[in-house]
Amino acid sequence: MEFEQLLKIIAEVKEDVDIEEITPDTRFVEDLGADSLDVLSIVEMIESEFQISIADDELMKISTVQDAYDAIEKYL
Repeated sequence: MEFEQLLKIIAEVKEDVDIEEITPDTRFVEDLGADSLDVLSIVEMIESEFQISIADDELMKISTVQDAYDAIEKYL
């Protein structure tokens, strides 16, 4: 369930992205064309949606959809 919620968050921030094409290996910057503000928005929405707080050192490690999913799982 968390993965589908994560995909919805990504689609909200990157409206031009086809959600069907996003895989766990999809990279935010290189594959989705996200800039640092987009990534920050995604992380903030993740924290709000899942009621978690991701540590700053973890934020620096999030570059793929799988990284974001792993952070959700870690903090839930």
